Amino acid sequence: MGTDNKPLPDLNDTRQITSDQIAQFREDGHTIIRGLLSEKEVAAFHSIITNAALKYNTEKRKMEERDTYGKAFLQIMNLWRHDENVKKFVLSKRLAQVAADLLGVKNVRIYHDQALFKEPGGGPTPWHQDQYYWPIDTDKTVTMWMPLVDIDVDMGMLTFAGGSQKKGSIFNYEISDKSEEEFDKYVRENNFEISRAKTMKAGDATWHTGFTIHNAPGNNSNIMREVFTIIYLADDAKIAEPKNSWQENDLKTWLMNKEPGTIADSELNPLVL
Repeated sequence: MGTDNKPLPDLNDTRQITSDQIAQFREDGHTIIRGLLSEKEVAAFHSIITNAALKYNTEKRKMEERDTYGKAFLQIMNLWRHDENVKKFVLSKRLAQVAADLLGVKNVRIYHDQALFKEPGGGPTPWHQDQYYWPIDTDKTVTMWMPLVDIDVDMGMLTFAGGSQKKGSIFNYEISDKSEEEFDKYVRENNFEISRAKTMKAGDATWHTGFTIHNAPGNNSNIMREVFTIIYLADDAKIAEPKNSWQENDLKTWLMNKEPGTIADSELNPLVL
């Protein structure tokens, strides 16, 4: 049930995405799908997700006390394990089917979810590749990035370097000033097409691969940029030997220390379809 005791919308139908969206995703490493949730549907889940995110948020420092990563966003993970109503959203078949269609696989697993709330005055998110953090032995990974409120470029719109995913893993850098500097130089040298939406409605969603280089400007508005993300893996994705301390932590936190070389099918990584 929702917070007002009304049944939550059922997100277990499927939505047909276009061949152009699939082609763009595979060529550029990202695409956008408008209206994936209706205004009524996203409104029903909005307060549920934001309330859970604020409940489990552990960042209590003032903005000026944080480093570049800390200033970029409030990051609260795996809310589906803490809240049954958030679980209905994260394990919904509508979203999972889009992920599977983009990756060209029959089924997908959850890696983890994240609330990424960029506060008013929050700093930019430096250029980076998500899969730097993941001990996953496949490029068939995709992140759904959905604003829960209407946003524009002044609020920290996700920005992509088109085609960069074809280069695989580039640098051994976490999200930091160093990653911004080195990736910015790399992006310019390779003439990747830089693109981002001018506006997104709540319920629209971008999708990008784990190796797509991306960033986001700071939030120059007076409104919290409330975004929820879900990371999906192909159903047969295997665990890789960790290459850095972040991947060692991810192996423990999101994959329950399963052996490298085995399928990423821990209790935390259920099949969705």
